[in-house]
Amino acid sequence: MGRYFNPYTDFGFKKLFGEEASKELLIDFLNQPPPPRHQIADARHSPGTQGVPRYSLYKRQRRALHRG
Repeated sequence: MGRYFNPYTDFGFKKLFGEEASKELLIDFLNQPPPPRHQIADARHSPGTQGVPRYSLYKRQRRALHRG
């Protein structure tokens, strides 16, 4: 069975666009709405930004939030 994720969530968006291998996909996604004179030519990932969490850590954080 394949694994799926929701790109509308923070986790899913970072998984889809937050890796160096997906740089071309990110640039294409960002260039959809603007007119040609405002197109993005390059993108870089900042090392200080929050990356994709490991699933086990993400699962624990969600459980802790729901206990409330």
